[in-house]
Amino acid sequence: MTRTTASGQPIGDAVEWQPAPRLEPLELDGRWARLEPLGPEHATDLEQTVCRSEHEPLWTYLYDEPPASAAAYVEKRAADPGLATLAIRPHGGPACGIASWLRQDPVNGSVEVGGIILGPGLQRTTAATEAMWLMARHAFGRGYRRYEWKCDSLNAPSRSAAARLGFTFEGVFRQATVYKGRNRDTAWFSITDGEWRTLAPAYDAWLDPSNFAEPSTGTRQRRSLSQLTEAALGAT
Repeated sequence: MTRTTASGQPIGDAVEWQPAPRLEPLELDGRWARLEPLGPEHATDLEQTVCRSEHEPLWTYLYDEPPASAAAYVEKRAADPGLATLAIRPHGGPACGIASWLRQDPVNGSVEVGGIILGPGLQRTTAATEAMWLMARHAFGRGYRRYEWKCDSLNAPSRSAAARLGFTFEGVFRQATVYKGRNRDTAWFSITDGEWRTLAPAYDAWLDPSNFAEPSTGTRQRRSLSQLTEAALGAT
């Protein structure tokens, strides 16, 4: 039932709230992926996995241009005070991805995951999905109420990934920014803390080794994450 003021005006639900702490780079370890604070030790791996000439399409929808030097890019990105950046390393393999928490608003409990670069060897893998799960779980575990995903509205793979991960589409901010000399209409997605409590068991079920025909490698899924997240959100 909607709350109202004494004069009958509708108002939001009461919230017992204290600001969340800022999220800082840290190690997050899963079954298939390990996340580490981005640092110089990752530059050599990233030079080979996301910074070669054939990787240029990975950078099309990022604000950053493909870097001439992975070492310089890693140094710049790790030092950016507006980003808490992690390197993504599949267990037993090189660092082949990057993701950040950004636009942190601890006062209101909102944070965005973005600046995501996934090398070809990481894309569409269980390790990549687990990396996104680890970052979301940590943010909600630290008390955040809203977890955002934003992308160029023309970035179909990113929009599909957000939907698969259980984010709710909120609309498109038209002519939101200009980058690389072109317009960007920005598609907005989010997960709230209440939705996360519903989605977390779906992630757990998908990541369970029993969900894979080849559990040692996390391949040949039996049930898709989309099926599980859609069922979880549809049941609420």
